[in-house]
Amino acid sequence: MRHITGLMLIVLTTTFATPAWSDEAPLTVDIKRLSLETALRMARAAIDQCRKEGVQIAVTVVDRGGHPQVVLRDVLAMDITLPISRQKAHTAMAFNTPLSQLEDRFTRPFTVGKLDGLIIAAGGLPINIGGNILGGIGVSGAPSGAIDEKCAQAGIDAVRDDLEMEGM
Repeated sequence: MRHITGLMLIVLTTTFATPAWSDEAPLTVDIKRLSLETALRMARAAIDQCRKEGVQIAVTVVDRGGHPQVVLRDVLAMDITLPISRQKAHTAMAFNTPLSQLEDRFTRPFTVGKLDGLIIAAGGLPINIGGNILGGIGVSGAPSGAIDEKCAQAGIDAVRDDLEMEGM
Protein backbone atom coordinates (compact mmCIF):
# COMPACT_ATOMS: atom_id res chain seq x y z
CA MET A 1 0.00 0.00 0.00
CA ARG A 2 2.89 2.34 0.78
CA HIS A 3 4.13 1.85 -2.80
CA ILE A 4 0.75 2.74 -4.30
CA THR A 5 0.42 5.87 -2.16
CA GLY A 6 3.85 7.04 -3.32
CA LEU A 7 2.87 6.38 -6.92
CA MET A 8 -0.34 8.35 -6.48
CA LEU A 9 1.63 11.25 -5.02
CA ILE A 10 3.93 11.27 -8.06
CA VAL A 11 0.97 11.22 -10.44
CA LEU A 12 -0.80 14.01 -8.55
CA THR A 13 2.36 16.08 -8.40
CA THR A 14 3.03 15.76 -12.11
CA THR A 15 -0.61 16.28 -13.01
CA PHE A 16 -1.23 19.39 -10.93
CA ALA A 17 2.21 20.93 -10.69
CA THR A 18 2.28 24.17 -12.65
CA PRO A 19 5.55 25.48 -13.99
CA ALA A 20 6.38 29.08 -13.12
CA TRP A 21 6.30 30.14 -16.77
CA SER A 22 2.75 28.86 -17.40
CA ASP A 23 1.11 32.21 -16.64
CA GLU A 24 3.05 33.73 -19.51
CA ALA A 25 2.80 30.85 -21.98
CA PRO A 26 0.05 30.89 -24.60
CA LEU A 27 -2.56 28.17 -24.43
CA THR A 28 -2.37 27.54 -28.18
CA VAL A 29 0.10 28.07 -30.98
CA ASP A 30 -0.92 29.42 -34.38
CA ILE A 31 0.73 27.52 -37.19
CA LYS A 32 0.58 28.79 -40.75
CA ARG A 33 -0.20 26.20 -43.41
CA LEU A 34 -0.19 26.32 -47.19
CA SER A 35 -3.55 26.13 -48.89
CA LEU A 36 -4.05 23.36 -51.42
CA GLU A 37 -4.20 25.97 -54.19
CA THR A 38 -0.86 27.50 -53.15
CA ALA A 39 0.85 24.10 -52.94
CA LEU A 40 -0.56 23.21 -56.35
CA ARG A 41 0.74 26.48 -57.84
CA MET A 42 4.19 25.64 -56.49
CA ALA A 43 4.17 22.13 -57.92
CA ARG A 44 2.90 23.33 -61.30
CA ALA A 45 5.57 26.06 -61.48
CA ALA A 46 8.28 23.48 -60.74
CA ILE A 47 7.05 21.25 -63.57
CA ASP A 48 6.82 24.23 -65.94
CA GLN A 49 10.41 25.25 -65.15
CA CYS A 50 11.71 21.73 -65.72
CA ARG A 51 9.85 21.54 -69.03
CA LYS A 52 11.72 24.71 -70.06
CA GLU A 53 14.90 22.82 -69.17
CA GLY A 54 13.76 19.97 -71.42
CA VAL A 55 13.13 17.44 -68.64
CA GLN A 56 10.10 15.82 -67.09
CA ILE A 57 10.04 15.38 -63.36
CA ALA A 58 7.97 14.54 -60.33
CA VAL A 59 7.42 17.14 -57.64
CA THR A 60 6.10 16.76 -54.10
CA VAL A 61 5.07 19.53 -51.74
CA VAL A 62 4.87 18.45 -48.10
CA ASP A 63 3.35 20.32 -45.20
CA ARG A 64 5.33 21.15 -42.09
CA GLY A 65 4.54 17.70 -40.69
CA GLY A 66 6.19 16.08 -43.70
CA HIS A 67 2.91 14.82 -45.15
CA PRO A 68 2.42 15.09 -48.94
CA GLN A 69 0.03 17.85 -49.86
CA VAL A 70 0.54 17.82 -53.63
CA VAL A 71 2.26 15.21 -55.77
CA LEU A 72 2.57 15.68 -59.54
CA ARG A 73 4.43 13.53 -62.05
CA ASP A 74 4.90 14.72 -65.61
CA VAL A 75 3.91 12.28 -68.35
CA LEU A 76 7.36 10.84 -69.08
CA ALA A 77 8.92 11.09 -65.63
CA MET A 78 10.03 7.71 -64.33
CA ASP A 79 8.04 6.09 -61.51
CA ILE A 80 11.07 6.19 -59.19
CA THR A 81 10.89 9.99 -59.21
CA LEU A 82 7.77 9.89 -57.03
CA PRO A 83 9.28 8.49 -53.81
CA ILE A 84 12.51 10.41 -54.36
CA SER A 85 10.71 13.75 -54.71
CA ARG A 86 8.75 13.01 -51.53
CA GLN A 87 11.88 12.11 -49.57
CA LYS A 88 13.66 15.23 -50.82
CA ALA A 89 10.74 17.45 -49.78
CA HIS A 90 10.48 15.83 -46.35
CA THR A 91 14.24 15.96 -45.69
CA ALA A 92 14.52 19.62 -46.74
CA MET A 93 11.59 20.51 -44.48
CA ALA A 94 12.99 18.51 -41.56
CA PHE A 95 16.45 20.12 -41.75
CA ASN A 96 15.09 23.52 -42.91
CA THR A 97 17.98 23.65 -45.36
CA PRO A 98 18.41 23.24 -49.11
CA LEU A 99 19.60 19.67 -49.64
CA SER A 100 22.41 20.84 -51.91
CA GLN A 101 23.97 22.33 -48.76
CA LEU A 102 23.81 18.97 -46.96
CA GLU A 103 25.30 16.68 -49.62
CA ASP A 104 28.75 16.53 -47.96
CA ARG A 105 27.52 16.75 -44.38
CA PHE A 106 26.75 13.09 -43.64
CA THR A 107 29.70 11.15 -45.00
CA ARG A 108 30.39 8.70 -42.16
CA PRO A 109 28.42 5.49 -41.73
CA PHE A 110 25.62 5.46 -39.16
CA THR A 111 24.98 9.20 -39.21
CA VAL A 112 21.55 10.80 -39.35
CA GLY A 113 21.73 10.94 -43.15
CA LYS A 114 21.32 7.16 -43.22
CA LEU A 115 17.88 7.09 -41.59
CA ASP A 116 15.11 5.50 -43.62
CA GLY A 117 13.05 8.11 -45.44
CA LEU A 118 15.79 10.74 -45.60
CA ILE A 119 17.57 11.51 -48.82
CA ILE A 120 20.42 13.96 -49.05
CA ALA A 121 20.55 14.99 -52.70
CA ALA A 122 20.06 18.36 -54.36
CA GLY A 123 16.51 19.08 -55.43
CA GLY A 124 14.79 19.56 -52.09
CA LEU A 125 14.13 22.97 -50.55
CA PRO A 126 12.42 24.05 -47.36
CA ILE A 127 9.47 26.37 -47.81
CA ASN A 128 10.46 28.99 -45.27
CA ILE A 129 8.83 32.36 -45.81
CA GLY A 130 8.81 35.17 -43.30
CA GLY A 131 10.43 32.96 -40.70
CA ASN A 132 7.64 30.38 -40.96
CA ILE A 133 8.47 26.83 -41.97
CA LEU A 134 5.53 25.95 -44.18
CA GLY A 135 6.84 22.67 -45.56
CA GLY A 136 9.19 21.45 -48.23
CA ILE A 137 9.30 20.95 -51.98
CA GLY A 138 11.19 18.13 -53.66
CA VAL A 139 11.90 17.58 -57.33
CA SER A 140 13.31 14.44 -58.93
CA GLY A 141 13.93 13.37 -62.51
CA ALA A 142 16.29 15.92 -64.02
CA PRO A 143 19.75 14.74 -65.10
CA SER A 144 21.32 16.71 -62.24
CA GLY A 145 20.41 17.81 -58.76
CA ALA A 146 21.18 21.38 -59.76
CA ILE A 147 18.34 21.34 -62.29
CA ASP A 148 16.03 19.63 -59.79
CA GLU A 149 16.81 22.41 -57.32
CA LYS A 150 16.31 25.14 -59.94
CA CYS A 151 12.84 23.76 -60.62
CA ALA A 152 12.01 23.49 -56.91
CA GLN A 153 13.13 27.10 -56.47
CA ALA A 154 10.84 28.15 -59.34
CA GLY A 155 7.98 26.57 -57.39
CA ILE A 156 8.75 28.62 -54.29
CA ASP A 157 9.34 31.77 -56.32
CA ALA A 158 5.89 31.39 -57.91
CA VAL A 159 4.20 32.03 -54.56
CA ARG A 160 6.80 33.86 -52.45
CA ASP A 161 5.59 37.40 -53.16
CA ASP A 162 1.95 36.51 -52.47
CA LEU A 163 2.85 34.81 -49.20
CA GLU A 164 5.09 37.69 -48.10
CA MET A 165 2.35 40.21 -48.96
CA GLU A 166 -0.06 38.18 -46.83
CA GLY A 167 2.22 38.85 -43.90
CA MET A 168 3.99 35.53 -43.57
